[in-house]
Amino acid sequence: MKQIHALIIVFFLSCSSSQDCPENINILPMYGVNSGVKKCKEQLQIDKDFIEECDKYFKSRNEAVSRHLKDAWAYFYKKDYDNSMKRFNQAWLLDSTNADVYWGFGNILGMQLKFEESLTYFNKSLKLNPKNSKVWLSKGTSYAQMFVKNNDIKLLNKAIDNFRIAAELDNKNVEAYAQLTMAYSYYMEKDSALVFLKITDKLDANAINPEVRKFLLEK
Repeated sequence: MKQIHALIIVFFLSCSSSQDCPENINILPMYGVNSGVKKCKEQLQIDKDFIEECDKYFKSRNEAVSRHLKDAWAYFYKKDYDNSMKRFNQAWLLDSTNADVYWGFGNILGMQLKFEESLTYFNKSLKLNPKNSKVWLSKGTSYAQMFVKNNDIKLLNKAIDNFRIAAELDNKNVEAYAQLTMAYSYYMEKDSALVFLKITDKLDANAINPEVRKFLLEK
């Protein structure tokens, strides 16, 4: 791993030494490819060297991807989103068909309040793996946050659709049921909200916001 870490250091040095190299692209999803960013020759060579070193160090490409994804999520849960993005980008270099890479991109963008942009990556993830309940939950959460910001009921409907799919794919996904409970409380549809509240409570009674619970249980 020391060789891989050395390559990362070389990457920064080579980028700073060339005016033609776009800067800070390693904290953009897919190194900014979706935004039209093009890497310079030095950066492309660093990518090639990085992949070759990973192929030498790890027993398989899948093992290399798994290691970088593990590191990416570890940084994510520490709220170190720049380093998390860097590791997801490295995983993407190793395997651009890995659905969890795009899920990671979307989650980081969501934490950066770039909810509309996050949807692009959740959709990419779901195209590769439509059975991941957690990605549907993340996508629904972005729609819900957009609804809170814009107060457009169509966005809330899309959030509910995604939360429903998340719950259907995994009937133990307590967050999906909790989000459905809160979403229907916005609609003032207490009957529907109470149904999902009951399911949520069976899984985790602490998953519901106390204020939402109080509102739903008022006569």
